[in-house]
Amino acid sequence: MFWPTHGALLVADLHFEKASWFARFGQFLPPHDSQATLDMIEMLVERTGARAVWSLGDSFHDADGAARLDARTRDRLSALTARLDWVWITGNHDVAMAETPGGRRCAEWQVEGIRLRHEADPADEQPEISGHFHPKLRLSLRGRHVSRRCFVGSRNKLILPALGALTGGLDAGHGEIRRVMGPDAMALVPVADRLLRFPLGS
Repeated sequence: MFWPTHGALLVADLHFEKASWFARFGQFLPPHDSQATLDMIEMLVERTGARAVWSLGDSFHDADGAARLDARTRDRLSALTARLDWVWITGNHDVAMAETPGGRRCAEWQVEGIRLRHEADPADEQPEISGHFHPKLRLSLRGRHVSRRCFVGSRNKLILPALGALTGGLDAGHGEIRRVMGPDAMALVPVADRLLRFPLGS
């Protein structure tokens, strides 16, 4: 999500080095997820002209994720964090990280009365933007099953989709998402210059 007033690109759930985490336990996946995720961020920064990146938690898959970055990927990420106003908000996966490749870390942050955090707080009436749930909209169209990353919005909350290349997703209508978002929750799917809205029900 791009916030033009602040020149800020908001991203969530990058899960850098998820494949290398699985490899430590004998499940070998193509080890290119961090590079692919970084490719996407660089493309979005270029497309939007962003001056800042605010990452809403679970930026790394585990506390040792940054240490496992290969030299080329680390250099690319360090160059971006040096050039941009980069904020790492901690999530449940990366809360114990000792350090990040540049930028600054915080548990939560507030901008213009909007709370930026990793996981939505159903008890907080203050407007908030979060990640954590990796929402996906699943539809059946003319006999075909379609699954697509989406935003989930309500009166005072917005959940961002996971941007990481190896992140999977939770159905946007899942009970846990509806619990934190309330009865007016809807999936939001950007398509070209439109925003399609799909009510998720109670």
